[in-house]
Amino acid sequence: MGTTPLSERGPGLTQRFARGLGRAVHRPPAALGRRIRRATHAEGAGESGLGKLIELHAVNSAGDMMITIALASTIFFSVPTDEARGRVALYLAVTLAPFVLLAPVIGPLLDRIPHGRRAAMAAAMLARAMLALMLSGAVAGGGLELYPAALGVLVASKAYNIVRSAVVPRLLPPRISLVRANSRLTLAGLLATGAAAPLGAGLHQFGPQWPLYGAFAVYIVGMFLAFSLPHMVDSAKGERKARLTAAAGESEPWVTRHVPGHGHRAVQRPGLRTVGSAVLNALIANSSIRALTGFLTFFLAFLLREHPLGGMTAAFSLATVAVAAGLGNALGTAIGAWLKARGPEVIIAVVLSLALTATITAAALYGMVTVTAVAAIAGICQALGKLSLDALIQRDVPEQVRTSAFGRSETLVQMSWVFGGVIGISLPLLATMGMTVAAAIIAVGAVTTLRGLVLAARRGTPHPRVA
Repeated sequence: MGTTPLSERGPGLTQRFARGLGRAVHRPPAALGRRIRRATHAEGAGESGLGKLIELHAVNSAGDMMITIALASTIFFSVPTDEARGRVALYLAVTLAPFVLLAPVIGPLLDRIPHGRRAAMAAAMLARAMLALMLSGAVAGGGLELYPAALGVLVASKAYNIVRSAVVPRLLPPRISLVRANSRLTLAGLLATGAAAPLGAGLHQFGPQWPLYGAFAVYIVGMFLAFSLPHMVDSAKGERKARLTAAAGESEPWVTRHVPGHGHRAVQRPGLRTVGSAVLNALIANSSIRALTGFLTFFLAFLLREHPLGGMTAAFSLATVAVAAGLGNALGTAIGAWLKARGPEVIIAVVLSLALTATITAAALYGMVTVTAVAAIAGICQALGKLSLDALIQRDVPEQVRTSAFGRSETLVQMSWVFGGVIGISLPLLATMGMTVAAAIIAVGAVTTLRGLVLAARRGTPHPRVA
């Protein structure tokens, strides 16, 4: 019996082998993609469009992490401690600018283009992609030209977050609460951040500019994803600006308006003052929590660099605390999803009390266990506090003013983080003093807001008063 020559059967075997290898390589990513899609589109999120927003937010978080890796390697780790203090102080000054711009500039701008929210989020992605390329030329040398580009990245990032928060209620499925939807978004962001961190660190091995090239590619993907969101995101019927307080001379924010059948009458203008004290107390409480996390971020970064935890190197000490904070943030997000219908006011009151207890304990008994616990608890409290604040705004603030309200709340909360960071880099590197200051920061928020939050929770859910 004859056999088929290799020259005749070789191409067929080669083609079959190539096809089999292609399927083997393709199947794991395809299977992972299907699992991710099932998770993000569960419980009606796929039909409502929330699933696409979750995926967009994951891409956004991955890009931000790569930017963070590139900047941290230039601003903090590559120079001596004294020089790093100066660079971090300059970075905080640059960081403050977006928050100052959010309320008077970006907030009103977004109010004027609420019908273009998809375009606004896409523009924020494209802007950061272009700025990542600009940063790639400056990051290797670490010159001052690095900071204007970093400022632009921060402004675009905060603008995206404001719009993203404002559109969540429009994409909410019937079976998912606001707290749970916010938890899903945050958890997707954390998972994407965790995946992007080692990727960014690996790219950094090829050069400090390579994580920025990765960020550019990620943001370009995000730009196209933004346009895939449902058209209802761009609906903006009757939206107006929100105010944290009444104008000068006003006891309440009133405006003259034509009411059919009644002529011109003075009616109440929608704003944060018109929805009760719960939102304002939640804002103040979250500001104290964010100030605490800003303080711990920078104080512990410098403290552990000079005085590592017992028996550890500086790098391992910093990594331990950073991982604890990240795991705490993820745990807080998971708890937020599990709590479902629990009152946001109660959640904020509980996390304030928990943060106060942890910082007091660390001030009295500073050590590896307590400082790691403080980092983890601060992560839990920040996640749960922010989820609850977002839920309160989405629940109590009228839809007509939500975008503006998110802009003003984001401004206050993020400026508090910068304020805490400034305190952190200004203090002497004394552990007990630092933890005492941390306890004092959170105590101010607890004393100011706990009673109001508890009373608001007892009164129940207020109904937004709109004209």
